[in-house]
Amino acid sequence: MTFLDILRTALFALRGNWMRSALTSLGVIIGIAAVIVMVSIGQGTQAEIDKMVSGLGSQRLDISSSGGMGPGGARSAQGSRWSLTAGDVEAIREEVPEAQYVAGLLRGGTQVVFAENNASTQWQGVQADWFAINDWKIAHGDVFQASDYGGSTKPVLLGETVRKTLFGDGDGIGQTVRLGRVPFTVVGVLGSKGQGGFGQDQDDMVVVPLETARRRLASSQGMPPGAVQQISVGVDDAKNLASAQSEIEGLLRQRHKIDPGAEDDFAVRNIAQIVATRTATTNLMSKLLGAVAGICLIIGGIGIMNIMLVSVTERIREIGLRMAVGAGPSDVRRQFLAEAMLISLIGGIIGIAIGVVGALIVGKIGNLPVELNAQVVILAAAFSIGTGLFFGYYPARKASLLDPIEALRQQ
Repeated sequence: MTFLDILRTALFALRGNWMRSALTSLGVIIGIAAVIVMVSIGQGTQAEIDKMVSGLGSQRLDISSSGGMGPGGARSAQGSRWSLTAGDVEAIREEVPEAQYVAGLLRGGTQVVFAENNASTQWQGVQADWFAINDWKIAHGDVFQASDYGGSTKPVLLGETVRKTLFGDGDGIGQTVRLGRVPFTVVGVLGSKGQGGFGQDQDDMVVVPLETARRRLASSQGMPPGAVQQISVGVDDAKNLASAQSEIEGLLRQRHKIDPGAEDDFAVRNIAQIVATRTATTNLMSKLLGAVAGICLIIGGIGIMNIMLVSVTERIREIGLRMAVGAGPSDVRRQFLAEAMLISLIGGIIGIAIGVVGALIVGKIGNLPVELNAQVVILAAAFSIGTGLFFGYYPARKASLLDPIEALRQQ
């Protein structure tokens, strides 16, 4: 028998019991749909993690003040205790060779006003290395000049969201805006970064030099002279993150005169560790979803095998007749394998369609990142064909081993 003859015979047999064939393929449909959804969400999440890494920096350490002890022994929020200083920034820059960039930071909330337009936003007081550490580019205008970091001038850089709110289609360069009650001159606009890895609008902020922020915007916060809320460190190589973190912790403990065994008054956050944790969580969820999809495929495959065994039992006389007129065991085996693979392939095609639609719906309703591509479809089709081939082999082999004389005696 030719391949076309086998295919035509298999289609005729399945059409004769189309309802049973449809129900048999249900497990494969569910399994393939689950594979599509699982892989699409996994790839989308990984792409989101990559986006977060590019936004946060994979070679970065963030140091913040640890929360102090409040009334009744309750620990206050991290950053509420002023334990870091500009001197710590300079010490890290000079004494930690792996630290390529170091920048102190102050931040707070404010109302920014231009004419009748205003916006509630966040201000950040930064040092020059902050732009390199966070990979911020200037879309319009210029970055701060070296003289601006002395604190005597009042320049400001606008995030894209703030620029649109205040100036619409204009860039606002040279205009005067008020941060709270203090006038600032717009010298530039930051390039847009959009939504961050944690869902925040990265463009909803304004940036001023650190000393200007200390004197003009943060004077009411009651901070000690020279204090900073956070220190960001850009390490020269990702391989040196652990050693740089250890050196920084030792240096700050020495500078802050912390006794051995005593608790640090600062906290070092390794961005790479956060990303690694999130990646591990994503991989675990992908494995769980993969296990569910695998179980569905196994159940579907067992269903195919059971139905094919029933079909062999029902068609013993037909098999004997085919062998009597010249069909060999290999022809019978190929025919039943073709039927099993057709059931699985048709179920796979339906499952692919449901999986693609389901992934898009899950992404929209569940607000999850989804990434569909041709490789996912090819993988799902291969799974469906493999399922039919694996679970259809035993019934096909059983049919091919029947004795034609005994088969013809069956009623």
